[in-house]
Amino acid sequence: MTELLPRSRPEDQGVPSAALARLVTALDEIQHVHTATVIRHGHVVLEATWEPYDRDAPHAMYSVSKSFTSMAVGLAIDEGLFALDDRVAELLPDLMPAESSLHLDAMRVRHLLTMSTGHDAEPQDWGEDWGRTALAAPIVHEPGSHWLYNTPATYLLSEIVQHRSGMRVRDFLEPRLFAPLGIDTPWWLQSPTGVDAGGFGLMLRAEELAVFGQLLLQRGEWQGRSLVPASWIDTATSAQIANGTGNAGDWGQGYGFQFWRCRHGAYRGDGAFGQYVVVMPEQDAVVVITGGLPDMQAPLRVLWRELLPAFDTTGPSAPLPALLGIAPVGGVRHEAVVEHRYADGPIRLLRIEGERLRINDGELRCAPDSWTTGEFSLEGERDWYGDLVAVSGGWRGDDFVADLRVLHDAMTFRLTLAPTGALAITRDVGFDGSDVWSGVPIPNP
Repeated sequence: MTELLPRSRPEDQGVPSAALARLVTALDEIQHVHTATVIRHGHVVLEATWEPYDRDAPHAMYSVSKSFTSMAVGLAIDEGLFALDDRVAELLPDLMPAESSLHLDAMRVRHLLTMSTGHDAEPQDWGEDWGRTALAAPIVHEPGSHWLYNTPATYLLSEIVQHRSGMRVRDFLEPRLFAPLGIDTPWWLQSPTGVDAGGFGLMLRAEELAVFGQLLLQRGEWQGRSLVPASWIDTATSAQIANGTGNAGDWGQGYGFQFWRCRHGAYRGDGAFGQYVVVMPEQDAVVVITGGLPDMQAPLRVLWRELLPAFDTTGPSAPLPALLGIAPVGGVRHEAVVEHRYADGPIRLLRIEGERLRINDGELRCAPDSWTTGEFSLEGERDWYGDLVAVSGGWRGDDFVADLRVLHDAMTFRLTLAPTGALAITRDVGFDGSDVWSGVPIPNP
């Protein structure tokens, strides 16, 4: 793939390679990191990838998407399409409920950006019209007085940009941001009514996220052009509202316009399960991580411990591993055929024969101690990010265990087959817990 940023020896940019090697080792110990990229003085000094993932493949950004929506809003405001303190009711009159409220009437674009809409909870069921659902939800607090992490608020920003510009957010950003940065037109999930999700659903390569981080660090300047007003980036990445106490680690340092403040003068866009673009202005550095992590604070702790103190120090050279690996499933291969059928649920047929794993109508190669790629989808689970998976599995005693890693996403499915034929499907990360489905076999016909 085309490199969007120049490469450099770490020492030439004031970063000891030994410190980066320690960083990679610490990230490896966390497990489930997919890629890591470090940029210093505009040069990539580290790019690490954990097999079976591919840093040149698009990866789900989750809520990092919000930071891109913030850029769209800033550009739209700069072009005079609407204003920061315009009332939402006037911008989206067709989505307003039949009966409004004082709090809803008082809600402004600023409140959507800072997640201070006054809601006490997010709607659990977004229905077929996400905008109407968001605006119909009870608003308990006066807008601006209460912070609540609020993805529907970001969706309303996407609605506003599309309503005022006549273009979905992705298409609005294409000539203004994506194309100048060299980012291929990305995929972005849309609502049932054809509006970009705004707060999630964007897919980017690791390097594309890195070049976005560098743009933020340069306050919107890119190759002699101002792509985004510096004043917008300064405001968006500064604390606009309190979101907790300092005791909350990097989740209580204040919230901007769809950006989180961090400790140590840094800020970030972040997405569920380990998607980060961390901008460190005082160090002139950017760190990008993608992953499938249950503990979102863990990589940030590693950054502050291993990388932050290393800038502009000297140390011995050390080889930097470019390619690491997430451990495949161990076990042994059995040639005997095992086949079970299930009456309901996402898996109706499971057949194992040597390294051949058949699930319903699809077949995968599945071997212990190695990864192979194939296609797999699970009925009832979201399939926004495609069905390309890496598969590994084998027999552990009397049980068969297989991992299916969704290569464009954070999630891994684990299949565990007991000697009785009972089958359990779990996921390592997810918004609805780890249990996906379990079933007992029915007699084969």
